[in-house]
Amino acid sequence: MPFKNKPQTFSAAIKPVELGTGEKAITLGGENVLPLYSFDAPIENAPKVGMEISDTMMESAPARLKEFYAGCETMADMAKKAAELPGVSFLCLHFESADPNGADTSVDDCVAAAKAVSEAVDLPLVIMGCKNNEKDSELFNKVSDALQGKNILVLAAKEETYKAVGASAGLAFNQKVGAESSVDINLAKQLNVLMTQLGVKQDSIVMNVGSAAAGYGFEYVVSTMERIRLAALGQNDTTLQMPIITPVASEAWSVKEAVASEADMPEWGDVEERGVDMEVVTATAVLAAGSDAVILRHPESVAAVSKLIDELM
Repeated sequence: MPFKNKPQTFSAAIKPVELGTGEKAITLGGENVLPLYSFDAPIENAPKVGMEISDTMMESAPARLKEFYAGCETMADMAKKAAELPGVSFLCLHFESADPNGADTSVDDCVAAAKAVSEAVDLPLVIMGCKNNEKDSELFNKVSDALQGKNILVLAAKEETYKAVGASAGLAFNQKVGAESSVDINLAKQLNVLMTQLGVKQDSIVMNVGSAAAGYGFEYVVSTMERIRLAALGQNDTTLQMPIITPVASEAWSVKEAVASEADMPEWGDVEERGVDMEVVTATAVLAAGSDAVILRHPESVAAVSKLIDELM
């Protein structure tokens, strides 16, 4: 008996959110089908792949990643190199060194680096901080001011910081704001409600609902993303109809499989190859679960995931 596909589409849709300006601007969301279900209806805005540029990652970068960025002395140099890579739709500047418990790089220095990148490339920019709420709130405020008109995404506002980040980035400087929750549909919904009540428009919000490396409690990530998408599309829950972005790199490159040396675990093979595999597998899984964009670190991961998206679309 021949197979007859019965398309499943929804009257509701994910709100489109635009990042960047000009010809290189991208749109996240807009779909009215389940993740990657391009066989049910055309997906106008395919999932996007971004490349993370951390101000500390070269300290412990594996060999092939160091080779890729050979000769780069600043984040702007690295950004120009990354922007030339096929499959990269946006860049994520990760200011890990701003952590007060680490290098404690000043906010002004981070903002200067972000401005230099914005002048060097024309791809949309996502800004990530150091996970210190006080430092990140100041960073997001100042970088949103400095990059007015660039339509950046600051990642992210949390329950503890949404008022400061939402008011500055989303309202005062008209940037896009990431709403970061911790792998729980109710927390994601609550934060979106709080952000919109503050005055941030739905088309200025992108959700980061949390993630984990594949194999590390990842079933919670999958179930949360799937429940969010089913509620947004099937139940027309407008509080969950924002696109999802997932920072995969920081999760995938921090687990044992990606960092254990070949001397310690010779049976696992090449350590860099393991890291790439973890990044690709995790990115593929979150895309299938509902993410509209993933942030990766390794050029080989970018090539593999962007090829997968192209073939599925």
